[in-house]
Order: sequence, then structure tokens, then C-alpha cells
Amino acid sequence: MALPYPTILVPGITASNLRDTYPLPPESVWTVFKKRFDRVALHPNDLRYEAKQPSLVKADQIFEVAYEELVEEMRDELTDLASKEVPVFPFAYDWRHPLEVIQQQLADFIQQVIDRVKLMPHYHKTYGSELKVNLIGHSMGGLVISRCLSDQSQALPINKVSTLATPYQGSFEAIVKLTVGTGNLGSGKPSHAERRSARLTPALYQLLPAFKKGISIDSAFPQTLLDPKSWQPSVSKSIEKYIRNVGLPDSKPPELAAKLFKQLLKGAKDNSNKIKNLDLSRHGLTNKDWLAIVGVDTDTRVKQRVTSRRGVPVFEFDQKADVANLWDPDDTTKNWRQTGDGTVPYEGAVPPFLGEDELVLITPDDYGFWELSDKALSKVGGFHGILPNMDLLKRILIRFFTNTGDSKYDNTWGRAVPGIQNWNPPLSLRRKKD
Repeated sequence: MALPYPTILVPGITASNLRDTYPLPPESVWTVFKKRFDRVALHPNDLRYEAKQPSLVKADQIFEVAYEELVEEMRDELTDLASKEVPVFPFAYDWRHPLEVIQQQLADFIQQVIDRVKLMPHYHKTYGSELKVNLIGHSMGGLVISRCLSDQSQALPINKVSTLATPYQGSFEAIVKLTVGTGNLGSGKPSHAERRSARLTPALYQLLPAFKKGISIDSAFPQTLLDPKSWQPSVSKSIEKYIRNVGLPDSKPPELAAKLFKQLLKGAKDNSNKIKNLDLSRHGLTNKDWLAIVGVDTDTRVKQRVTSRRGVPVFEFDQKADVANLWDPDDTTKNWRQTGDGTVPYEGAVPPFLGEDELVLITPDDYGFWELSDKALSKVGGFHGILPNMDLLKRILIRFFTNTGDSKYDNTWGRAVPGIQNWNPPLSLRRKKD
């Protein structure tokens, strides 16, 4: 096996620990088991910093429960020799901030990884100054990678990219989180503190749906969720109330709230355009260098209605009507598209810069016999979050990054988009339907 390039794993939103380094010793304010919304909420007068000052909140490590298995498996299986370790670096980031900020941090981290790995004798000998990296992005991590490639003017030293369950065109769960304070993004428990924090979290807005299928907006309002006039006033009003409570004395709450809300939705629209116009060739990549894995066959929110009540937009939520799973690999009516991974609907998971014939679909049934606990968790807690632990997915990633075949074991497969005859994924996979 040729020596693979080092790999960087970019996790999803809320999946990096945050700690406040101002107290001595530093204090964790966001972990798997600890959610201090009052400490991570951003200041309305300057969204770069926390509302509660003095503080100095920074990203710590990624969530072990979600990614430890994947990282350890990749470190072990990317090489045949312990003496020639293939590094796999986790990239922790402050997921509250807009993608245009996070992407620059990733670009800097890529260069740091290359500089570090060049100090390893076997990499120095093999690649010299021609070293590159492979990237894996789970959920919003895939958007961070995409935005990084879109924003960076200079070609990045990237060999291949794989994204897992990435909401390239958004998720309805972002709407639920912003309006209700719950949903499948984040802690999942409704609270006033969470809702207040969410409504001033720029990255969350950049997960809003940018597609049209499944979205019904009263004709009296703009036909997009990225326009403030299509949103119920309660969201902006709650930001205004928050400004009154924590903003600076000379703040003008109504004006500042309207300005912030407009700014946050503009950031979402700009991000959507950036992802849509991503040009892989600027970084020496082709479609064959990008593996997009999409989860399906799970109950997922696939609809959103915005109705008019006395001339005011109102978001209507109906768990029975809005959540569906019509996955059927033999369906020719396209009703099967009303599915997803529990968090990201299929329509939101389609990369606008790739063809649907290039996608690799997986379902909870692709868990192996010995993964019964993970399969059970995917049914209870959602397929989206536990997906990186799937053994099949790990095998696919290892093959993709090592350019190896599967003739010996025949243990990697994927599912094509229903109706696609000429399936063209970036690596050879056994096509599975059942």
C-alpha cells in the first residue's frame, strides 16, 4: 500500500467542546453532558464575543462519543506498518461563528498539519514539499470544507474529500431550532436559554434550507426562507428583548434586532451561493476526488409551511404531516425523495456541484451484524449523529483514501439514487438495493 496522505476530520455543529479560558483553571462550558447556554450565547453588540463578560471561550476537543471510533479506525487501517503511521487530525472549531470565519481557521490548520507531518521522516522521504491532505467532514463539517475551498483564493493542498450527511442545501431542523428552541440540531431539549442562544448563532442560520421542494410559503410573502419578510415576527422580537436585557445601554433594540436578523439571513444566503458556485478545479480536484455519502431511510422532517395570519407570516409545525420516510429504491414516482437521515432531508443533502449519479446512499440497514447497538441507537436517537460509527462507512473511506480495490473481501457497497441507471461514484462499489 502506498503511503496515504494525512487526514483531517471536521466534525458537525455543536460537536466541539468549548471552554472558557478566562477562569483559572479554565472551565468547560459546552461538552457532551454540559450545556451552558448562558456562557456560550453571543453578544448582540458584537457577535464575535460572548454576552457574558469577562470571558475567553475557545474550542477544545471534538466529541469523543461521536468520532473516536472513526478516528482510531482510520489511524489503524490507513497503514500496514506501525513504523509508518498515517496521522489523522481532529479539527475542533468554535461552531457558533459564521462559516466564513471557520473556513479560514481550517485553511490555517491544513497548513499547520502539513508543516507538522513534513517533520515525520517517512513523509519527508516520500513526499518532500509535495505533501497534501485528505479531508473528512461530518454534517456541518462538510460545509466548512466546501466553504473553505470556495473562499480561498490560492489552491489548497488537498488530495481528496469525503463528506458524511452534510446539509449542503440546508435542513428544516435549523428552522425548528431557531423558532422553537428544540429539534435534531444540538441538545434536543427545548428551553428559553437555548432558543435565545440559537437566534444569535450565525452558523445555525447558514444551515437553513436553500432548496424549494417541501417548502410552502403563502404568496403574500417572499418565496424563500432566506428573506426576513418570510419569518414570523416573534423571532426578531425575541432578539429585541434579548438586546434590552444584555445589550449596551445606548443600544436601540428595535433597530439593532432588525439589523442583526437581516445580517444573519444575508449570511445564510451568501453561504448558499458560495456552496452552489464551488469550483473544484481551482484546487486541482475533480468530481472523482469528492465522495459524498448521504443517509436515507429514516423519519426526517421534509416539509415546512409558512402561512398568513392577519397578514403576518406564521411557521406551522405538524409532526405527522412534516416528518416522513418514503424511501423505496424501486420507486419511480420520486416520492422516495421524502426521506433523509433523521436530521438532513435528502433534498438538503444533495451537493449542488455534484451529480446525483455520483452520490453514495446508505441506510440504517447497512449496519453489520455486530453493530446491533448502533443500529438501535440510530432508530432512537437519529441516524445522522451516529452515522460516522458505521463500519461500512469506515471501510469505504479507507478504500477511497488508499485507492485500493475490494476484490478480496467484497465488503463495501452503497446505494444509488433510485432511477439512476449509470451509477458513477468516485470509487468502485457493489450496488445494493435490498
